[in-house]
Amino acid sequence: MIEQNPFEISQKQLDACAKLIDLDAGTLAVLREPLREFHVSLPVRMDDGSVKVFKGFRVQYNDAKGPTKGGIRFHPDETIDTIRALAAWMTWKCALADLPLGGGKGGVICNPREMSQGELERLSRAYAQSVCHFIGPERDIPAPDVYTNAQTMAWIMDECCKISGKSQFGIVTGKPIAVGGSAGRDDATARGGMYTIREAAKELGIDLKKATVAIQGYGNAGYFAASLCNTLFGSKILAVSDSKGGIFNKEGLNPEEIAAYKRETGSVINYPGATPISNEDLLELEVDILVPSALENVITGANAANIKAKIIAELANGPTTPEADDVLQRNGVHVIPDFLCNAGGVVVSYFEMVQNFYMYYWSKEQVHDLLDKKMTAAYHSVLDAAKKYSTHMRLAAYTVAVQRVAEAMKVRGWV
Repeated sequence: MIEQNPFEISQKQLDACAKLIDLDAGTLAVLREPLREFHVSLPVRMDDGSVKVFKGFRVQYNDAKGPTKGGIRFHPDETIDTIRALAAWMTWKCALADLPLGGGKGGVICNPREMSQGELERLSRAYAQSVCHFIGPERDIPAPDVYTNAQTMAWIMDECCKISGKSQFGIVTGKPIAVGGSAGRDDATARGGMYTIREAAKELGIDLKKATVAIQGYGNAGYFAASLCNTLFGSKILAVSDSKGGIFNKEGLNPEEIAAYKRETGSVINYPGATPISNEDLLELEVDILVPSALENVITGANAANIKAKIIAELANGPTTPEADDVLQRNGVHVIPDFLCNAGGVVVSYFEMVQNFYMYYWSKEQVHDLLDKKMTAAYHSVLDAAKKYSTHMRLAAYTVAVQRVAEAMKVRGWV
């Protein structure tokens, strides 16, 4: 299979939206490319005394609606085109959730699994030193992403505060509670996805208490998705997987026990009492809800026709290619697109920004209630657009988001 360029996919999706809503050529030209991007070289002293230079990026895609917002990824296969695509999707995600923010994304090419805690701290601080003058609450607000976490954000925030001489906790989000983090941030991505699944199930007449679920990817989002499907809805988790493979049990799996097993062994594979299953076969299981929670381009034109799920809830970024979207629509599969389904993380990150500005913090119950309202409104705006334009949910999501960004650009006089 030929690897598809994620940025070209994002542009192809935007082009289809522009055609549907008759977007003018000038506005489309601005929206097809990042407004600005930074490429940085990061020298880091390793534990053995050597110096290794890492390549890093930060893309600020569009700030028409407000300062850009998006995560920082540490990954050995990171590319600038992946970062560009993710920054574009963050632009649409923030607009779709009706947040006063634009889209950004950052990344460093490294393998965190081969680095010590000290090396990761020095790398995080080196990245902060390179971009600190271009980020901040009124410019660009980073957050955790693949292989980064609350501790990474604390290091970056601390380094930027040292450089600026200000205690400015809001320079990043996804921080520990002790330094300005928000309650409810840990499961926000998955929880936001659950609210959209609940609304989709109502639309399709699916009883979630009797629903079956398969989850590809058992990291942070995948684990919380499994746990919340189970506790919020009473749904049965039939299969989960990670990068090494998957497990299946028609009687159902216990998300907490699997999480404990993975912490102990490093993978879900060989879990006692479950049948091995490949990541590819998991996608094609006969379940009510399929939750891709891993990486890009796993549902393609080659396997889309074999998908049997009634709902695909995309907690991962870019798991479905444009060719697959067309097949899934013809087959009546209801796709909750990534920048709608996984918007819960950026919504609660926005709540964290608001709390940092106020210097007053909300309870977890308040965060969950506000997140529910935001995600429910976003889902129905997309569903309404899908019906209005007689198109699939991803293209409908683009129409809502792109029109909001285009309007901001127009009133600001950019186009």
